[in-house]
Amino acid sequence: MLDADFATSFLSSAVLPLLRCVARMTHVIIYTSLKFHQLYVWSLCACVYASHEHCFPIFLTSKGIAAVKNPRQLHQGEQDQLCVPKFGFSTIFHPKKGFHGVSIRKPAWSLERFDAGIESSKSGNVRPATEPYTDEAIQAVKSGKVIAVPTDTLYGFACDACSVEAVNRIYEIKGRKHTSPLAICVGDINHIPRFAVTTHLPPGLLDSLLPGPVTLVLTRGESSILEKSLNAGLDTVGVRIPDFEFIRMIARGSGSALALTSANLSGKPSSLDIKEFKNLWEHCSFVYDGGVLPAGRAGSTIVDLTITGKYKILRPGSAKEETVGILERYSLIDGATG
Repeated sequence: MLDADFATSFLSSAVLPLLRCVARMTHVIIYTSLKFHQLYVWSLCACVYASHEHCFPIFLTSKGIAAVKNPRQLHQGEQDQLCVPKFGFSTIFHPKKGFHGVSIRKPAWSLERFDAGIESSKSGNVRPATEPYTDEAIQAVKSGKVIAVPTDTLYGFACDACSVEAVNRIYEIKGRKHTSPLAICVGDINHIPRFAVTTHLPPGLLDSLLPGPVTLVLTRGESSILEKSLNAGLDTVGVRIPDFEFIRMIARGSGSALALTSANLSGKPSSLDIKEFKNLWEHCSFVYDGGVLPAGRAGSTIVDLTITGKYKILRPGSAKEETVGILERYSLIDGATG
């Protein structure tokens, strides 16, 4: 553990003079920023500008080193990965004119946020849940990896539902018994018949329910392309199409269905923020951050639609009233009372 007084003395007497010497020899201006985090984390930021067109910031911390060519082109999530605060500097060196005035605009990030990012970047696998990262997520799923993604209800662990190894990995991460079934997620309604039977449902019902915070329990059927090992012993499967475009794009691009379950240890509260399952980040290929989810911890409403003309609510979830209203509008009756 690094003592604060020792760090200050070391920086002042050894590191900073060395950097200034390098700056004089290489025509580089170095800016330093020192801040202590819990009295043992110190950080030193050196911004190296090679021309007025390109800059090469190098950020050294007690946790590691990060370097990028142009921080202005980084997405917010990439900055989070590298712990790189995005500073705005005007031209300070020109090959023909030499050094001239420096104008420093207000930093886009605070030092507090910079220091907080040091710890969160240790796994280096957190990304924003935005379209530019869908290809990366799709490739991870196709290669049998587990990812963490936001939905319209909770954060979930997802993988290729047709990969035995990936599905087993989800059970391992959660510490969950294999007797507890997993739902699947598809990108669009017309994908559902590849995995479950829908021919007995009234026309238009699926379009009224999905996408949304509902899990539909359907019969798998003989034509289902799902692995037999997924929810072994059950002839039904829960199907989701969350009202969250990021996970739907991943499901579409995977060419399969995603096995999907809540991102938490079995028996623990479900997650509305990636920080709530931070202890499990290291087990995921990527963790996609969609911010704090507003739906509450009730999860999706689970409804059994395996019997023609009937429905049965298996879990009230976050949308029971709306779901029941739609089902009864299509003349389905409650199988629990009928």
